[in-house]
Amino acid sequence: MLMFSFTAYGNKSVLPANPADNESIIVLVKYIAQSGKEEMAINAINELLKKVSKEPYLKGIVLHRNPLDKSNILLYEKWSDGAYFKGAHMKSPHLFQFITDSSTFLAGPPEISFWKTE
Repeated sequence: MLMFSFTAYGNKSVLPANPADNESIIVLVKYIAQSGKEEMAINAINELLKKVSKEPYLKGIVLHRNPLDKSNILLYEKWSDGAYFKGAHMKSPHLFQFITDSSTFLAGPPEISFWKTE
């Protein structure tokens, strides 16, 4: 999912457009929690997932944690419409609130990558 800064959010699109964006995509989101704030990060991400799970086009989302390094957190997301993910989802109030609050428990912005099933 490409690198971007939390401060890049707002009313403009922060993710690149692609002609195939209306197709399904897999999104991997990698977070690094601040030392000692791993549980705070997990709790905040779980609260976000409750809201994201109500969005259209989401086909599934799974939270993973590295058992050897609890600060490494990974989301595996399936979306049936990449344009929705890159547009309306990225501008949703609940995601914007998470981004605003995340500076208290994340070490920096997430690493995001997009994948297609072959």
